[in-house]
Amino acid sequence: MPRTTWRSGGAALLGAVALSLCQVPPVGAMEILGQAGVLGEWELTGHLTESPPGAPRQFSGPLKMKHVGICTQDGPDERAGEIKLQITGTDSQVTAELVLDGAPCTYSARKTRNYEGTLSCEGRPPVPLLVWLK
Repeated sequence: MPRTTWRSGGAALLGAVALSLCQVPPVGAMEILGQAGVLGEWELTGHLTESPPGAPRQFSGPLKMKHVGICTQDGPDERAGEIKLQITGTDSQVTAELVLDGAPCTYSARKTRNYEGTLSCEGRPPVPLLVWLK
């Protein structure tokens, strides 16, 4: 029966450690939650992943907007889309580009307790949007 020495086992362990140190670390992820509209009648949810390391902190991913106001007649109206969000100024400001059901939108906000800003979509009046990132 062959005998395994520490030398060969140690080399394998050392190789595994070196390989793990050379791998690119996984990108970050976060959840986005929000309320849009004058009365907060739209709920926004999504899961974002961080872009590869670079100068600005950028996240992107799918999102959903669901009408949760009492004026809904045939069930809640839902819109699906994508978001590209950039965090700047030591996490004090965010800007984003969104596409909701094919309509391009922009968002810009400053952080107080949450991010408070305005969502502007093509062909529609701008609406307030509160966002929480966690």
